[in-house]
Amino acid sequence: MAQKTASKKAPIASPLNDQDQDITGKILQSTLLDLIDLHLVAKQAHWNVVGSHFRNVHLHLDELVDAARGFADDTAERAAAIGVSPDGRAATVAEGSGVPKFDPNWRSDHDVIQAITNALAELIRRLRGRIDETDKTDLVTQDMLISIAAELEKQHWMWQAQLAG
Repeated sequence: MAQKTASKKAPIASPLNDQDQDITGKILQSTLLDLIDLHLVAKQAHWNVVGSHFRNVHLHLDELVDAARGFADDTAERAAAIGVSPDGRAATVAEGSGVPKFDPNWRSDHDVIQAITNALAELIRRLRGRIDETDKTDLVTQDMLISIAAELEKQHWMWQAQLAG
């Protein structure tokens, strides 16, 4: 019996033209990978932080994990809404994320705060570039990215404030 091949036509019609869908889809996919990795890095830090400020850092990491997970879901669902299949598989995240590496093992609370501050700064830098790119391709996606950037910038400020003591 001949095996049926999958149709290349997307089952979800896009409200965007092909070029805008392609550009916006790539931006959403890159953002998805960064957000998934951010949540994984924050969880890794959450499990391995030690030090006199352990509890505060541990709880603050939970807030960041929740935010990153929610934003990742919003991003993936936006991609699907414009007819782009999101890919959040582990291998794809490992290959495509721009979040700085987070070393394994126990980490002092100060080192964790510094690492998370740096990760957020890099993610925000990348996100702001994507906001500029979506200005002409999809204002709905741009609006979502602006909202994500606003919250991540707030988180970045709070993490930086812990280093200013």
